[in-house]
Amino acid sequence: MKTTKNLLAAVALSVGLLSATGANAVLTLSADGTVVNDTDLNINWLANANLAASNTFGVSGINANGTMNWNTAQSWIGAMNASNSGTGYLGFSDWRLANADPSCGFSYNCTGSEMGHLFYNELGGVAGQSILITHNTNLNLFQNVQSYYYWSGTEYAPGPTSAWTFTSHGGQDAPSKNNLLFAWAVRPGQIAAVTAPVPEPEIYAMLLAGLGLLGVARRRLTLR
Repeated sequence: MKTTKNLLAAVALSVGLLSATGANAVLTLSADGTVVNDTDLNINWLANANLAASNTFGVSGINANGTMNWNTAQSWIGAMNASNSGTGYLGFSDWRLANADPSCGFSYNCTGSEMGHLFYNELGGVAGQSILITHNTNLNLFQNVQSYYYWSGTEYAPGPTSAWTFTSHGGQDAPSKNNLLFAWAVRPGQIAAVTAPVPEPEIYAMLLAGLGLLGVARRRLTLR
């Protein structure tokens, strides 16, 4: 009986690991590869972190490399939401710039903002190091991540001519809105069809082994 209980516990652990691997993943890429869903914050990032460089929406003031001032970034977001006869880019009209966390001030290791959460919690970034150098495999879900500053949609309250930014080195700052920086759009909610992460083969092996051992144990108990 003790052996059977141990085997049941092992199977339960295997099932739990399988569930955790398949159902609780934090970042998932949409089936068409256009957005990455963050299930922690329930937001969707553009998979192309420098979509603006293509100037798909014909916004004036965007440089060839994708940089723009803060007001142009707001215009770019507005053009995204007004595209496709008002249905918005990819069929959504609620795109925006990621938010900042003013309570952190000018600092590193701030995970309260959406980009800080992405940098540290999801991509494995390290304060003071470029995310292009120090990261985990989640970075492979994105394209064209720039090693520079990104605008947030949060204005700097003490000075209306400034806005909060987040750097690819994990820092938060609030420079003049006239600076030419990158923009990365997000939107709330889930995407209709996201690719489910594939559980690791060893997890499947553990589950099958546990079920097999449980079957053997039950057969032995029946024969006694």
